[in-house]
Amino acid sequence: MLRTIAVDDPATPDISALLATHLEFANEHSPPEHVHALDIEGLRKPNVTFFSLREGGRLLGVGALKQLDPQHGEIKSMHTASLARGTGVGRAMLDYLIGEARRRGYRRLSLETGTMDAFAPARALYESAGFIESEPFGDYWDNAYSVCMSLSLADA
Repeated sequence: MLRTIAVDDPATPDISALLATHLEFANEHSPPEHVHALDIEGLRKPNVTFFSLREGGRLLGVGALKQLDPQHGEIKSMHTASLARGTGVGRAMLDYLIGEARRRGYRRLSLETGTMDAFAPARALYESAGFIESEPFGDYWDNAYSVCMSLSLADA
């Protein structure tokens, strides 16, 4: 069945349910002051574009791009539904977001994720796409619970 990625509304019921799972996961594995996941209103801001990945209409994953400045974007709210883990949904969404960042002319794409074992699969996915640890950016700060990662798109 064909998988599609498209701009979507984070308030759509199936998406808001998956985002609630995303926030529960973040809060389960990180202290509250180190949970940087956006809520639905944060994902609807003008500088954020929210995407869903669906197969046959069924929601399998989500992700967003936040414009930090005209040359720097941030990946937000990447999450794969539990039933779709290990099927390439996360890779497809990540590849799509990287491609979208390139189309927008970003020279750098960054993200923040957790350092705990529960976030190891996410870190491995990002590393496999060329992201490397970087200094904190935006409103992030050095701490034991977060790692910032960046991908240079300048030579792409």
